[in-house]
Amino acid sequence: MKYTLFFLAVLATLNLSAQDQTVRNLKSSTERNITKDASDTTNRKWKKGGMYGINVSQGSLNNWAAGGDDFSLSLNSILNLFAFYKNGKHSWDNTLDFNLGYVNTTSLGSRKNDDRFDVLSKYGYEIAPKLNLAGLANFRTQFFDGFTYDGDNNKTFASTFLSPGYLLASAGLDYKPVEGLSIFVSPITSRWIFVLDDTLSAKGLYGVDSLKHSVNEIGAFASVSYIKTINKILSYKGRLDLFSNYKSKPQNVDLIMSNVLNIKLSKVLSATYSLDMIYDDDVRLFGKNQNSAGLQIKSLIGIGLLLKF
Repeated sequence: MKYTLFFLAVLATLNLSAQDQTVRNLKSSTERNITKDASDTTNRKWKKGGMYGINVSQGSLNNWAAGGDDFSLSLNSILNLFAFYKNGKHSWDNTLDFNLGYVNTTSLGSRKNDDRFDVLSKYGYEIAPKLNLAGLANFRTQFFDGFTYDGDNNKTFASTFLSPGYLLASAGLDYKPVEGLSIFVSPITSRWIFVLDDTLSAKGLYGVDSLKHSVNEIGAFASVSYIKTINKILSYKGRLDLFSNYKSKPQNVDLIMSNVLNIKLSKVLSATYSLDMIYDDDVRLFGKNQNSAGLQIKSLIGIGLLLKF
């Protein structure tokens, strides 16, 4: 009997010892440092996305007493893409805007009413909170032939791909006081204007001398951009660029401003309003008095498909 009790006591001791070791192992496992797998990209340095919107409207009339065009068709599309990189003191912002519009009516025929391709890339190194030392590059042109029209609906060839085209390189300071807002200022900027089409080059348009295909300008540059999702329904994107040419009439500051406001109506349906304004002292195509530049204004509104990604 004594041997039996002794044997049971030994078993109980061994069992308790094994349980204590198991508890210690569990405790050690929960307290150890966990190393993040190199393939885990949960904390991404890139923020990418964009939106695509297309608005289509069509109308037709037959024996309509009030009058109007027998047929009309309008098509406008907007593509906005962005890719923002942030890692420590380094940042890299990239945006692409591509707008294309077309209108066709019985009385006016086919016309382009929007055509813009704009790529901007900006690298920044943080030198103070919300302040970066930055370099910026911007390329802007269009893809298709453009015409101006007089009161008699006579058209004049005015633009095409890389006629004009603009390439800008700049170094300066980039201030980002709040998320989505960037204020870039540069005292030294180089801008190239291209007119590659021979017909347009012969006319000496867009600040490029007759029969030449490019010109370089040195000046001061400022760019203010703002991207904001106001709420689940409203979103806004805007940009204002200012350039003063040191070589010629620096007081006549060139202005390019773009605004896009989206109003979400349903999951994929939205209303879009865009307003673009341009003042370029070298563009003198409009009106009877072509000795002075004019403010160019383009306003479009429509309801259609909107995809965000």
